[in-house]
Amino acid sequence: MPPMPGQVLTPWLYRRWRFEFPAELHPAVIERLRGTPARCDELARSVAPPLLTRAPGDAWSIQRHIAHIADLEILLHQRLDAYERGVHVLPPADMSNANTVETDHDASPIADILAAVRENRAKTIARLESYPRDFFARAAWHERLGIQKRVVDTCVFFADHDDHHLALAAHVRRLLAR
Repeated sequence: MPPMPGQVLTPWLYRRWRFEFPAELHPAVIERLRGTPARCDELARSVAPPLLTRAPGDAWSIQRHIAHIADLEILLHQRLDAYERGVHVLPPADMSNANTVETDHDASPIADILAAVRENRAKTIARLESYPRDFFARAAWHERLGIQKRVVDTCVFFADHDDHHLALAAHVRRLLAR
């Protein structure tokens, strides 16, 4: 489904992936994931602090988009746990984003949110770097997408999710600058 008029991106639930690349590309994917905290820092520094928590209409604020990246790191770890155990079906995401919606991230200092993104992602990177090369080819079923996903695909999926929310936050920044 393409974006509707006024939307900046295709909604996440309508995105589809074709994971047709070799699992051996995992070092490059790990680098994408490693770069997210720096990109969050850069985005946050590019906005006057009072604007970080402003949300146009019913959109999320820049700060909430960044916090959502930190919130979802637990799901990535749950999925890595599943791959380690050799389960056949990956744990599902909470598509209502209850943690991000119900937590008042806009009341927290941006420094705390950025520190959470950096700390959570550092744990993920350390974990990914501890796996042998063949681990990245392990696969399990992703029910919502209806596909087998390898570990490397899951990493790309989360890197794409980071990009998605950083792009939405940058769009909010542009809207607030008008």
